[in-house]
Amino acid sequence: MSINNIEHFRAKIAGGGVCVGTTVSFSDPAISELFGDAGCDFTWIDMEHCPIDLPAALGHVMAVRGTQAAPLIRVPSGDPNVLKPVLELHPAGVIVPQVRSAAEVVDVVTACKYPPAGIRGFGPRRGRGFGGTSNAEYLKDADQQIMVFVQIEHVDAARDLDAILAVEGLDGICVGFNDLAGSMGLAGQPGHPRVLALAEEVVRRTRQTPKYAGVAMGFDLPTVRHWMDLGVQWFSLGGDFGLLYAGTRQMLEQIRALPR
Repeated sequence: MSINNIEHFRAKIAGGGVCVGTTVSFSDPAISELFGDAGCDFTWIDMEHCPIDLPAALGHVMAVRGTQAAPLIRVPSGDPNVLKPVLELHPAGVIVPQVRSAAEVVDVVTACKYPPAGIRGFGPRRGRGFGGTSNAEYLKDADQQIMVFVQIEHVDAARDLDAILAVEGLDGICVGFNDLAGSMGLAGQPGHPRVLALAEEVVRRTRQTPKYAGVAMGFDLPTVRHWMDLGVQWFSLGGDFGLLYAGTRQMLEQIRALPR
């Protein structure tokens, strides 16, 4: 059994199920533990937009070890020097934003794999059980222990999608609606028909391959149903701050509506 619950994520999708998770933006690892205990299939630890550094990210990865949630980390970029220390946290996967071509995706995958498949430097700590696993044993399947995802959130990436999906070692993609809309000259309009049509095409073409198709979006049940019917296999829905804010507002509105 892994220390990052990757097998639960893979098995659920292999069995025809859908993985559901949410974004972690606060630094307190109790947030991730809560999401894991609540039954999330994965957490999306956001180092791109949120004030989460490496020590905080490690806390989030460790917090779900006793659950069945697979910790995924969205990195700030696909730079090998950014990816390397994140990979040493041994999450279940990394999510790389803002890719625009298959060539960039090849570089991302190469940075995540050990030689001869890639250029990842060797220095595992958690992944090798702090020394409890030999180097040789660890390397037998080390390249399969962390999934590699990229976000399709630019029209250039959508145009190069077939080549991106052909990249060996890439596990899947995730549609990012807001930035996709911006790249199409439709900033602030993620629900625009042109954006949705392109996103649907991305999902359709991805499902014609072995790669995992995911979307990141706010929670709206009919919309989730729509994307599920189109074949989306994993959903990152909302996030910690949004869920907290919405729950707080709902409580206050209900209390203030009581007759006095």
